[in-house]
Amino acid sequence: MAEQAAQHHGQIGSSAPLPAQREADAARRLRQGLGLFLAALLCFACYDAFAKHMLARYPATVMNLSRYTAVGMLALWVMHRHGDWSALRWGRLRSGKLLLLRSLMLAVVATCFMTALATMPLAEATAIYFTAPLIMVALSPWLLGERVGRVQWVAVLLGFAGMLLIVRPGNALPLAGTVLMAVSAVCYALFQVLTRKLSGVVPTAVQFAYMALFCLVITNLPALFHPITAWPDAPQLALLLGGGFVSGGAQLLLLQAFQRASASTLAPMNYVQLLLAVLISTFWFQRPPDSLALYGMLMISAAGVYLAWPRRQKHTAHQAS
Repeated sequence: MAEQAAQHHGQIGSSAPLPAQREADAARRLRQGLGLFLAALLCFACYDAFAKHMLARYPATVMNLSRYTAVGMLALWVMHRHGDWSALRWGRLRSGKLLLLRSLMLAVVATCFMTALATMPLAEATAIYFTAPLIMVALSPWLLGERVGRVQWVAVLLGFAGMLLIVRPGNALPLAGTVLMAVSAVCYALFQVLTRKLSGVVPTAVQFAYMALFCLVITNLPALFHPITAWPDAPQLALLLGGGFVSGGAQLLLLQAFQRASASTLAPMNYVQLLLAVLISTFWFQRPPDSLALYGMLMISAAGVYLAWPRRQKHTAHQAS
């Protein structure tokens, strides 16, 4: 980079990059962001499938314990790279209560999601979970003070109608699992709202560390009422921890993706994970969704992509100006 800068300086008498170079750098960062985001979605889908498979042998508390032990190790590494351990002290935190609430919301998400996944088909569970962006839009006028237009409300209602097609009577989905997954979606929507409120206020490394700690503790509270009786042996524990590192690595990939591309650019791609869940559920678990459930998933995906797409266009137009 220094040699390139010197060449430019010698050619035009200035170290400032040319517009063409800036555009090339922006395009390169965008491609990197898209690649990292897709890799994160693939890791999340693979971990969900892995967790679904292992839940036939171990309870949700064991899965969450191994997952967030691994994520906690990654959080220590992230804080080591951050360098400022004193940033974790309560007295130094800005918006500390919001940070705790954000961490609590994700812990509730993890607890409900893993418990529900033990009895829910993977595709239907993922589809219900992916109503979270719709819920966030529905809550944004009250929690973020954002205006939601009439067409956006129609998209939200379309997505909720799609969810009703999935959870309709006669689809043989377990009631408890369906309710837990719905609670997970609502809490994840609140988590997204709080993440937006904390953006630029609390360092990402600090948010990650608090999230890991809260999830490690809270996701294992059910063990107080239902003690763990089936503990994995050493090879199985290593496998479970490996899965946890995949899950934590996916979150770090997301952080890197958002540093290279705007959230509004990446948001429409979220529903690639739903497609992966349908494929995995069909070909791995031999549980393909029925036709009405597939229509519901398409409605949820279409609504979610539409709600993200206008923000992307607006962002692009702003950059162009």
